[in-house]
Amino acid sequence: NIEGISCLTPAGAFYAFPNVSKILERGIEYNGKKISNSFDISNFILKEAEVALIPGSAFEAEGYLRLSYATSMEDIKEGLDRIENILRY
Repeated sequence: NIEGISCLTPAGAFYAFPNVSKILERGIEYNGKKISNSFDISNFILKEAEVALIPGSAFEAEGYLRLSYATSMEDIKEGLDRIENILRY
């Protein structure tokens, strides 16, 4: 569990759609700019945690990210740990 992120159990395929709207509401400053949408937070996570996520806005789901989990549990855990580390208060 990452504070500020909620995610329903995926129903199929190998994608999860975590809701990051609480983190966006809380506000994160990055390079002098407030992160305020799914595109900005996906870029922040890519640059700072080296984890690639697709912005929910690409699927008309602002406030969400798309995460592919078609990899090993070890890699998933490492990626989620990296995300958690950069999103801590």
